[in-house]
Amino acid sequence: MTTNVAVGQQQAECLGGTALPPGSSSIEEVTAAAVEFLSMYYAERQLQGAAERIAGVREEVASTGTYWHTPAELAYGARVAWRHSARCIGRVRWSGLMVRDRRTVTLVADIAVELAEHLRVADNGGRVRPVITVFAPDHPTTGPRARLWNDQLIRYCGWQLGDRLLGDPAQVGMAAAALRLGWQPPSAPGPFDLLPWVIETADEDPTVVQLPVHLVREVALTHPRYGWFAELGLRWYALPVISNMRLRIGGVDYSCAPFNGHYLGDEIGSRNLSDVDRYDQLRAVAAGLELDTSSTSALWREHAALVINQAVLHSFQAAGVRISDPHTESELFMRFCAAEERAGRPVYGDWSWLNGSVGWAALHAVHHRYYDIRTPPDPNFWHPTRPSFLRPTLQDRHHPTGRREG
Repeated sequence: MTTNVAVGQQQAECLGGTALPPGSSSIEEVTAAAVEFLSMYYAERQLQGAAERIAGVREEVASTGTYWHTPAELAYGARVAWRHSARCIGRVRWSGLMVRDRRTVTLVADIAVELAEHLRVADNGGRVRPVITVFAPDHPTTGPRARLWNDQLIRYCGWQLGDRLLGDPAQVGMAAAALRLGWQPPSAPGPFDLLPWVIETADEDPTVVQLPVHLVREVALTHPRYGWFAELGLRWYALPVISNMRLRIGGVDYSCAPFNGHYLGDEIGSRNLSDVDRYDQLRAVAAGLELDTSSTSALWREHAALVINQAVLHSFQAAGVRISDPHTESELFMRFCAAEERAGRPVYGDWSWLNGSVGWAALHAVHHRYYDIRTPPDPNFWHPTRPSFLRPTLQDRHHPTGRREG
């Protein structure tokens, strides 16, 4: 996030996240994680009563296999999960994450209402703010009580039309899954058709829910210098809400906890629109620029990618939609690193995610810094094991949904 939850991914699209193997934890493991988390919570918040709270949680875990976070613990844990997210460059904002506690909402219809409200609150009239909505925790033995099949609340369809792909290749599997569940698609497929949600609970089968399109803000892309760029018909949505990552706080998993930050321009321009296994627009832009594409040594790809990134930043800013450029985020991330070090905490980081594709080599502070590469601690966000039927048909070189998109 600036949420690559960021949602590097990130930044916006990801608050961060790495792979955590599925499987329930033993009572001993949950207890140890709970004690570690609660000790951190009481120490950092300078609160009294840690021993009594820990003793109560020990008893609760012993009898039920898990425990219930207080609202304050949940809010603190979600924010620290962002702080620990090794792939996110936007962590300077971690303490400002708005936490919506919706743990008692367990039915598909009610979850859909809360997801729509998340979109409204996070969009904030284009002044995107970081938000997480936390639904019921996983059962200690049977697993998730709720989950979303979508990797983001807003995504464009991918259509396999014979030997031709239209739209987002990373979403071909998700679109096909929604169709099998009874979704009625647009009569004529287009490159920017919005996917529906698929919501599943412990008591309800996977259900298709139509995305509330009136809550989706999209930005048509133009370039301040090249009028022909608008003729490409490109656009992107304003709000990246990561919806398939597992939030873990003190040994308790929340498999349904969608979150967002705001976009880093590079996520849209260099990943979503430029990657060959996504919208693959470099050649189209190079043609508009009349570049020589016969030789890679001419660096035509870099030239075209720069123009796309310029168009993304220009268009979002002109539309009044919050977005960040890599220079600004580099400076802010170094402030975050300095603050963490003053607090005596290690800075976890995945170098390949914290450095983007356009202009980042000049940002020496981030580009030349090294980070603690041990597995970041709990609390954190974790990527789930992606079902085979949701995997894109084309190989994704970086991540199941894009290198910088959670």
